[in-house]
Amino acid sequence: MPWKGIDQSTRNNPIMYDEISSLYHLVYADWDASVRRQASQLSDVIRSEWGEGLKSILDVTCGIGTQAIGLAALGFSVTASDISRQAVTRAELEATRRKLQIGVSVCDIRAAHAHHGSGFELVISCDNSIPHLLSDDEIRLALEQMHQCAKSGGGCLVTLRDYDVEARGKGLLKPYGVREWLGRRYVVFQIWDFTDANQYDLSMYFIEDADEPKAHVGRSRYYAVSPNRVMELMCDVGFNSVRRLDDVFYQPVLVGTKA
Repeated sequence: MPWKGIDQSTRNNPIMYDEISSLYHLVYADWDASVRRQASQLSDVIRSEWGEGLKSILDVTCGIGTQAIGLAALGFSVTASDISRQAVTRAELEATRRKLQIGVSVCDIRAAHAHHGSGFELVISCDNSIPHLLSDDEIRLALEQMHQCAKSGGGCLVTLRDYDVEARGKGLLKPYGVREWLGRRYVVFQIWDFTDANQYDLSMYFIEDADEPKAHVGRSRYYAVSPNRVMELMCDVGFNSVRRLDDVFYQPVLVGTKA
């Protein structure tokens, strides 16, 4: 039986989440549990690095709200934005369902300061969002914006894949598993195709198992940037005490403070 509804409109598009935001929670076996767990882990890091008094958080790559929602539920004052309009719409809906007050808007991380202003105690970008930017210069610009949004004594927190240990090649399969949702079964996986040592094309598949199977796919290109290089760029833009924290989150956590 032929596949129906294969959408390839987002190849090499950093806003691939416009096409898959309604399904993106299926990346997680239990999204609600992941929201709670990630918030608890990030809160532990925040309290350890910046103390119990930190309240205001700006999430500049919020996606569908995985981190922003969990942190707001723990009592943080959260402002959030993302370049994907559909992801922002989903984040707003999920926050409303949970009766959480989160200021959510559409914004490119590279223009975060003009959009949000300054004075946030912590600025975050989680879940491997930074590697959507395809060069050191683009990442430096984003980090400069995060630095400008943070107040003195505030900080920056970034999580991303450890690309230093990721294989390079073509047709690399990254399986997430089989999910059940609204009476349907989905098979979720990624395929990576490296174009050179530092960049790869990613295809994110949600295969809907139904009488007429349907494939939902979002495509983008990523920069397989080393966490060490991101730390160097954080230092370049003015963050101090930049460190990498392992085994506290499902990805390496990079933290820095604005003097």
